[in-house]
Order: sequence, then structure tokens, then C-alpha cells
Amino acid sequence: MLTYVTREGVPLALTRRDGSGRPLLIVPGVMADAAAWQPVVDALDVAGPVYVLNRRGRRPSGALGADYSLRTEIDDLDRVLDEVVAVEGAERGVDLFGWSFGGLVALETAARRTRTVRSLILYEPVVRPFGRGALDALREAAEADDLDRAVEIVNRDVSGFSEEHVARLRRSAAWAVLRPLAAPLARELTALDEHPVDLRSFGTLDLPVTLLLGAENEGVPPYGDVFAEIASALPRARVVVMPGQGHLAHAQDPEGLARHIGLALHRTDSRDADACPS
Repeated sequence: MLTYVTREGVPLALTRRDGSGRPLLIVPGVMADAAAWQPVVDALDVAGPVYVLNRRGRRPSGALGADYSLRTEIDDLDRVLDEVVAVEGAERGVDLFGWSFGGLVALETAARRTRTVRSLILYEPVVRPFGRGALDALREAAEADDLDRAVEIVNRDVSGFSEEHVARLRRSAAWAVLRPLAAPLARELTALDEHPVDLRSFGTLDLPVTLLLGAENEGVPPYGDVFAEIASALPRARVVVMPGQGHLAHAQDPEGLARHIGLALHRTDSRDADACPS
């Protein structure tokens, strides 16, 4: 089911899978939309409703807007949380999941919504200077409206994939899906680079946090080094390394990623049960 939340005149689309219980809200990163995460949603073995935010800049949500920044994304998610708890019940709270760019948005929002966010799961979140070296090339591609070039840059120069991988991707059906998702990319990564983050401020975050890392990225830039920095700043977080995975488990192994999300949510439920007086 597709539903909409509006903030300052900008429509924000969400998909919703029916359920009964505490809702889960998924926040994708760049080069992805709600449709890209549907296989994970389909594989999730959770009782509550599952929402996926189709962030601004990807249809059918609205445009980034003239004054776009990472704060725009945080305020959007804040508004979406208001709507989800209004529909599902404030007493239940919300489990929040964020991937990559969406992981930072989720982390920043959870820190100011600790009475709403019941648990937080972050899959390889990123912070600046992630992607900084590719920004000039991405801006040039955006000015030329060259979406093919932008897809090539983000895969090769940001994510670190080989020329052979990019060539195979270009020949696949996925390329046509990725092209429109590259349209907001330069502005999104610019917003990331302009957003100051004091990771130490999250060290006292008082809610269950699970950090998911693909084993292929452990200790390896551009994702593993950022992950280590964030994990160090969140000493109470549970770190889970996913064997055989990199940064794209939602596309390459949605069932496996759904299993890890489900286990994290189960641990939160078990902790809640243990905390309840008998």
C-alpha cells in the first residue's frame, strides 16, 4: 500500500506492508528507492507493519527543493515518524532502520526522538568525507544531465567497484533503474559533505542499537573505515558482521538481510520482555 506524508508542501511517499504490532520504518540511502527495498520487506518475518520511506528526489515523492541539506532529510523523517505513530499508536513506538546515507539520517533523527524510536538498526551508515573525492565529477555530470556518467562515477569512484563490474552493470537491466536514481546524487552527497557530525555525541544514545556490516567491507574503505569510526563512537551498540555480504545486501541477498533485521528486532523484543515486571 502506498501512502503519503506532506511536509512544507512536499509529498513524501511511503510503502506500507500490513501488520499488527510495533511498526518498522526503513530509510534507504542514495541510488535506491522504496521499490529497491521491497524484496527485503517481502522477506521480513515480523508481525508489525513495515514502512519504507521513498525519500524526496525519487518519484513519486517530491523534489529535493532549493534549500536542500541533510537537515531537510532529518526534518522529513521527523515528520514521517509523527505520522507513523499517529496511525499506529504512540505507545508502541517505532523500530527504525537506515542504510548508508539513510543510516546517518536515521541516527540523527533517532537521537532527537528517543521517546519515539524504540530501537535503531544501521547498515553501514556513512558520514563525511565519504564520497568527497567524486563530488566535482558528479556535479559536472549533473550539469550536463548525464545520468549514465553519474551511475558510472558512483559505482566506480564512490563505491570502489571495478571497471569490469561497471561494464557488466551497464549491460544489465539494473542500469535503466539506476539512471533516474542518479539525478539527485550530486546534491545528496554534497549535503552529506556539508553536514558536520560529532559522532561522540551519540555515545550515550539510550536505546538498543544494532550496527550491520558486510564482511567484505570489514576494515576496507570506503565503507569499512567509516563503519569502524561509527562503531567506536557507539560503544554500547551491538555489531553484527554479515558473512558474504558487502554494501548491497538488499539487492544481492534480501532474504539474508531480512533475517539479520529480524534477529535484531527479536533481541529488542526479548529485552523488553525481560524488563517487564513479572
